[in-house]
Amino acid sequence: MTQKIALVTGASRGLGFAIAEQLALQGWQVVAVARTVGGLEDLDDKVKAARLPGAGALTLAPMDVTDEDAMRHLCRSIHDRWGGLQLWVHTAIHVTALSPAPSLDMKDLDKSVAINLRAAAFLIGMVDPLLRAGDGTAVFLDDPAAANRYSAAYGATKAAQMQLARNWQAETVKTGPQVKILTPQPMPTATRARHYPGEDRAPLADPRAEAMRLIAHI
Repeated sequence: MTQKIALVTGASRGLGFAIAEQLALQGWQVVAVARTVGGLEDLDDKVKAARLPGAGALTLAPMDVTDEDAMRHLCRSIHDRWGGLQLWVHTAIHVTALSPAPSLDMKDLDKSVAINLRAAAFLIGMVDPLLRAGDGTAVFLDDPAAANRYSAAYGATKAAQMQLARNWQAETVKTGPQVKILTPQPMPTATRARHYPGEDRAPLADPRAEAMRLIAHI
């Protein structure tokens, strides 16, 4: 494999957008996955507008991570085109409206389970052989705010996702792929705004700067 290939799931906004952008600007071939076509097009426009020497490229994949047939086809396409992956960064997440635990909406819970847990579990199974082929690394992002009050659906499913990642991490210490769990600094993202409405966002970390900091740990 002559190229560095990265898969970023949840790449249309927030930290996922910033990570996909910075990876591409640093010479990676990035497969950017998200449901929001407009967000992916904005990402592509920003990378092309930078016109940096040695920059990589984006492959836009507008699809839902809960669509298992689509994810299976995408991973097969990555295998057929490049043979494997050097990096997978999973940022796709669903954050519900704040609600007391006794008033939790079951539809919100079901959607949180589908996106935050089941999709992550399915993708681990699909991406694992690609990372093994490319001697790659998987990255999951922890969120301390998931333990906040009134965040039961998000908190429970995000904690389950992190435990799934920790299990995979423990199981692959000797065999690979490497699995990293990183904790971003607070940023002015839509996810953060759900947990801290009315917060002064000025002191929060810039997503691009935070993306560069996290990439340095990979």
